[in-house]
Amino acid sequence: MTSQPKEVVPVTSLNETAIVPVPARLSVLEAVGFKQTCQELIQANPHLKQIIIDFHQTTFMDSSGLGALVSNFKTAKEKQVLFILRNVNPPVMAVLNLTGLDQVLPIESLGILPQKQQHDPQDAQVFSSRKVEQLPTTHPSVASWMKRLLDIVGAVIGLVITGILLVPIAVAIQIDDPGPIFFSQTRCGWMGKRFEIWKFRSMCVDAEAKKSQVQNQVQGAFFKNESDPRVTRVGRFLRRTSLDELPQFWNVLQGDMSLVGTRPPTPDEVERYEVPEWQRLDVKPGMTGEWQVNGRSKVRSFEDVIRLDLQYQKNWSLLYDFKLIVKTIAILFHKNSGAV
Repeated sequence: MTSQPKEVVPVTSLNETAIVPVPARLSVLEAVGFKQTCQELIQANPHLKQIIIDFHQTTFMDSSGLGALVSNFKTAKEKQVLFILRNVNPPVMAVLNLTGLDQVLPIESLGILPQKQQHDPQDAQVFSSRKVEQLPTTHPSVASWMKRLLDIVGAVIGLVITGILLVPIAVAIQIDDPGPIFFSQTRCGWMGKRFEIWKFRSMCVDAEAKKSQVQNQVQGAFFKNESDPRVTRVGRFLRRTSLDELPQFWNVLQGDMSLVGTRPPTPDEVERYEVPEWQRLDVKPGMTGEWQVNGRSKVRSFEDVIRLDLQYQKNWSLLYDFKLIVKTIAILFHKNSGAV
């Protein structure tokens, strides 16, 4: 990753309390400085008891801002320093609510935000719709209704194909290795929101328990092994032809994924991210993308994953999505295409 210039964050210290104001926008440049400021405060002051993060002027926070916030919270918790959010504005609160961090991070004041328990269902529904409107546009693709329409149409077509192939695939899985037909795994989507990704099961039923016994052949914050012993015989065919990923059309229809986007990471991968690497979560993850058409089985480092994901964000357009879909179809049955 290219080093980012640090933004200076002013700090007010009162006895054993430090107040850190957050700038109006908390994106990658500001987030790097914000994280470094909090880390230095915690490490340099052994008498520090609490850090108050003042959001009174903040109206925009993207994935990098979330990454800095989570990292600082973890460091403070390790050092037994209270980490409190103050004056959280509705746009920031909407992001925290989307990711579930409003249930994790201590929030001193919700300002004009109403308390959930004090509402009737109708009021709660109105407030929920407002929160959706306040979510940040972290990337043009997020706000594109044409991209969403393409996703819906593609997902419906894909689910029809999935329904046709469901029976023979299910029978093959059961004959080869009896157990569940589908496999679900928690992944992180837009802004780090967690969701369950679906695939046809290509591994043995206790694959997750055996993961620690398999060598990781790539570098950085993701896992891959070309000759993974947990993959079944039918599973290898499903992966080679990408048929195992057909159920992900359901994730696309639900809106957690897109037909084209970035590679959907697991939570343990995200926990290892540095602040700039959170930028890859500024767009929705996709069933295909730059990593897919550029030889996904040959990707050997996390740096390559980040490079390809940021390349997609930089080049994105509806026409670019169409080109990546066409390229994906062209290499779908290529013997060296590999699996995600």
